[in-house]
Amino acid sequence: MNQAVVTTFPVTDRVREALAVSRRGCDELIPEEDWVRKLARSEATGVPLRIKLGLDPTAPDIHVGHTVVLNKMRQLQDLGHQVIFLIGDFTSLIGDPSGRNSTRPPLTPEQIKLNAETYYRQASLVLDPARTEIRYNSEWCEPLGATGMIQLASRYTVARMMERNDFHDRFKAGSPISVHEFLYPLMQGYDSVALKSDLELGGTDQKFNLLMGRHLQAEYGQEPQCILTMPLLEGLDGVEKMSKSKNNYIGISEAPNTMFAKVLSISDVLMWRWYTLLSFKSMADIEALKKEVEGGRNPKDAKVALAKEITARFHGAAAADSAEQDFINRSKGGVPDEIPEVSLTGAPLGIAALLKSAGLAPSSSEANRLIDGGGVRIDSSVVSDKGLKLDAGTYVVQVGKRKFARVKLG
Repeated sequence: MNQAVVTTFPVTDRVREALAVSRRGCDELIPEEDWVRKLARSEATGVPLRIKLGLDPTAPDIHVGHTVVLNKMRQLQDLGHQVIFLIGDFTSLIGDPSGRNSTRPPLTPEQIKLNAETYYRQASLVLDPARTEIRYNSEWCEPLGATGMIQLASRYTVARMMERNDFHDRFKAGSPISVHEFLYPLMQGYDSVALKSDLELGGTDQKFNLLMGRHLQAEYGQEPQCILTMPLLEGLDGVEKMSKSKNNYIGISEAPNTMFAKVLSISDVLMWRWYTLLSFKSMADIEALKKEVEGGRNPKDAKVALAKEITARFHGAAAADSAEQDFINRSKGGVPDEIPEVSLTGAPLGIAALLKSAGLAPSSSEANRLIDGGGVRIDSSVVSDKGLKLDAGTYVVQVGKRKFARVKLG
């Protein structure tokens, strides 16, 4: 910590501990000296800090990557601070331009309501619901009206708005920028004014919006919030950020067995980054585990522990234990206890057509490629003949390590 930091209240060991928790895995903490002062004041006065996270319900489900900032919220919540889970039902009507090279279509009120219904239920699997303040920004944004919106818009200049990378790049490229998009960062910043937040969390792509909150709070005579940005989590491939569109994600509503197996599929290198950003283990415990692996312990042991922790968070300890056993059974060539059943007609049926019809391969050509690679089993026996035809009967079909189906062929 910078020794030049001057605070009104003493920086105790508990304040230093809270600062370490805040820093864990974060990309930026701005400005850190202000955050130290806020922590010290809270420690001395016993008044919790107000910590805000806003999410627009742009989709009905969230994935593990979204929980990186939720985990940070939970860590700060466990220190005794007041966390505010803000659902951007009003800002969703505008559409967040962050990271976009084109205008984002705004959602309809019906879509927003439908998505918001599941958002907090999913977030509650990470946050402590009893200690979480839930707010909707339509509470203060709608009453603003035209007059209030014009007054708010007068607090920021077009020149400053065009410094934002998204807008600057699109303007330079001649891509359209709608005037309503300028309202989004203003409204997100106004949320901080309405909530009197001390700290706002977000991904690295939200930095401009978070800084807007600091600016507007100062404009309205409030103590500016600090901002804490968290990195975007790499997906299963370890390269691209986790995204449904890239199919490298783990949905928090996915089945326990699938979730467990997906965590085990990540690289040993990526595992430690996931530990920092997703695990609730202390950094001391994580470092101790890392040293054990460096000393010769099988890294799979650490990965299994991470998979169990993440699976248990969303499905419970019993489901995590069951998922581990299921994975062990598969690794030994066994069949999971529960696999989908598919009924097909047309016996005798070629193996490639069967795999396609059962949903185990996207096409017959891909099915043949899988057979050539030795990745297809019928009743535990590897299929090597692409010309194989199956008569009527029931077969356990396996593709790769994780795809199974009990096929009833008639």
